[in-house]
Amino acid sequence: MLHKTSFGLSLLSAILLLSCLKPKHDGMVFIPGGVFLMGSDAPFAFPHESPAHSVQVKEFWMDETEVTNLQFSRFVEETGYVTVAERDIDWETFKLELPEGTAKYPDSMLKAGSLVFQEIKDNKKEEIEFFDWWLWVVGANWKHPYGPESNIEKIMDHPVVHIAFEDALAYAAWANKRLPTEAEWEFAAKGGLIDKKFIWGDESPDDGLYLANIWQGDFPTLNTKADGFEFTSPVKSFPPNGYGLYDMAGNVWEWTLDKYNFNYFKELGSQTLCHDPRGSEQIYDPGDPYSKDKRVIKGGSFLCHVSYCESYRPSARMATEVNSGQMHLGFRCVRDVDKH
Repeated sequence: MLHKTSFGLSLLSAILLLSCLKPKHDGMVFIPGGVFLMGSDAPFAFPHESPAHSVQVKEFWMDETEVTNLQFSRFVEETGYVTVAERDIDWETFKLELPEGTAKYPDSMLKAGSLVFQEIKDNKKEEIEFFDWWLWVVGANWKHPYGPESNIEKIMDHPVVHIAFEDALAYAAWANKRLPTEAEWEFAAKGGLIDKKFIWGDESPDDGLYLANIWQGDFPTLNTKADGFEFTSPVKSFPPNGYGLYDMAGNVWEWTLDKYNFNYFKELGSQTLCHDPRGSEQIYDPGDPYSKDKRVIKGGSFLCHVSYCESYRPSARMATEVNSGQMHLGFRCVRDVDKH
């Protein structure tokens, strides 16, 4: 059921009507393509989102929702695929991503697992840091999203999480699809809107307007769950955007194909029209200079809050290590128009 908001049912009705008129197949929505302004120069944007620049993308099909636990389970049942989070960590490979001379991690830390969010309680530190709310949990994976004792039996319609980049690629290949480029994802997320902060317009989702699954309260110490969800929500719980796509803001972050380069938009400049860009050829994250391969993720998640990252904006972007599985990271796929 869609959440009713004070943000005008007339707009919601119009969006739903338009989405019904668009052609669909195989749970996908047709994205017409066109020219748009990618990135943002607004005061609220982060430095790696600028400068805004003109981009043209071709038409394509996109999954109406994030890939769900049910969909991913069908893939695993048919192929026997084992995700990255279900495999023990190979130290010889892993150490190549660390500063030279790093001591070998204990075997207990090399067991299969993933990162699980923990709400900070009774914090006595003056400043809370990123790793204070992330916990490496052995046995956490897509089938056990909160740890080995959890399961997905009652959340089959939620987006699959703890998905590494190669997991998403494997599913996409099986489904005869691919991952979107960052440009395709951002164009689709805007849903035809021009110069708007969010996928629904400029109205803040933090004032009782529950338009996406994001954090309410004080991050990361108090989650009021005012929108009805503590973690992931069933897909289609919130209104779609102008193209009929659900959860292009919040719920879970989504993988794109593009390599992450903090300076990529600056290198492109703001004057030249880019045609179907495929991202930077170089990987560069100033906060993690030893990284060998990071990709851009988009859309924000249920952990995003205006006081921390506000990354449920279409221009927002984040870098994530390709072998990283996290409790708020999933994906959706696209398909080229000439593929059936």
